[in-house]
Amino acid sequence: MDRFDNIPEQALDWHRAGKGAALATVVETWGSAPRRVGSQLAISGEGEIAGSVSGGCVEGAVVAEALDAITAGLPVTLEYGVSDGDAFAVGLACGGTIRVLVEPVGSVMPEAVLEDLVQARAAREPVVYLTGPAGRRLAREGHDQRFRMDRSGFEDDTETFVAIHNPPLRLIVVGAVHIAQALVPMARIAGYDPVLIDPRESFASQARFPGETLVHEWPDDGVRGFGLDSRTALVLLTHDPKLDDPALEQALTSKAFYIGALGSTRTHAKRIERLTAAGFTEVQLARIHGPIGLDIGASGPAEIAVSILAEMTRVLRQGK
Repeated sequence: MDRFDNIPEQALDWHRAGKGAALATVVETWGSAPRRVGSQLAISGEGEIAGSVSGGCVEGAVVAEALDAITAGLPVTLEYGVSDGDAFAVGLACGGTIRVLVEPVGSVMPEAVLEDLVQARAAREPVVYLTGPAGRRLAREGHDQRFRMDRSGFEDDTETFVAIHNPPLRLIVVGAVHIAQALVPMARIAGYDPVLIDPRESFASQARFPGETLVHEWPDDGVRGFGLDSRTALVLLTHDPKLDDPALEQALTSKAFYIGALGSTRTHAKRIERLTAAGFTEVQLARIHGPIGLDIGASGPAEIAVSILAEMTRVLRQGK
C-alpha cells in the first residue's frame, strides 16, 4: 500500500548536507500513465534517488535532467511517452504520457517552504504546495475537494499546480473482536495504518493480530493518545457501552472523518439516548454511522468488514 513517504524529507536532508537536491513531480498524465499526478522523485546532486515518477520507466532520464537542473539552478519541465512494453513491465495494460516538473531546492523551491512542508507532514497537517506565476508557497485552506480526493493537479484555467500532501490514512479500532481480524488486513490493503485499542489483553494479542499496533488502555485514553484528525477513522466494535462510549465522547468533538459503531438499530437508539443525556447535540450525534457499514446484506465478520470499509471510503471520498 502507499505509505507515508519520506521524499520531501530526503530532499531537504540532501540539500542541508550540501549535496544539492531537486524534487521531480508528475504534473500531468495522459493514457495509462504508471504513476498518478502528484507522484514525486527526489534526486541528490550525487545522483541518489528516493521515490518514483514512472515506476522505473523513465527515472534514469529524469535523474540526468535533474542533475543538469541542479547545476543550472533552474526548473525544467519534461515530457515522456511510456511505451506499451514499458507499461506492461510495471503492471499496466497499455502505455501513456507523463509530464514531470523538476525543481532544484534552494534556487527554485525555497528552502524555507520545503522546511515548512516537512514540518507540516511530521505534524499530520494537510497542506498543498502551489507552483505557478505567483511563486512557490504552501496553503492549508481552500482546497477541500482536492484534500478529500487526494487529487493533485492544475487549478482550473490557470498555470498553478496544486500538489496535495495529505497525512497517511489511519484507522483506530476499539474492540479486538472477530470483525476486527477481518477489517484490519483489508484496511491495510486500502492504505490505512490500523491501531487496535482494547484493554482486554486476551482479545488484543499478537497471536490474534500478528504485527499490529495494539493498545491495552481504556478506549478514551487510547484514542486521546493517538488523536483523531481529519485523516483518521474510528470504528467501535465492542457492543459494550463501557468501552465504546468513552471513545465516542472523544470522537464527537474531534475532526475524525468517520465514526462508526457496531450494533442493531435498537442498540444505536439507546446509544444516542445516553450521549444526548451526556450533552451532545443532534448535529454531533448525526456523525455516528450506526448501525455501522453500508447495507449490503452482509453476513459474517468478513462481509461486515467489507461493508465497514466501503462506508469509510464513501465518507472519505464523497463526504457523505
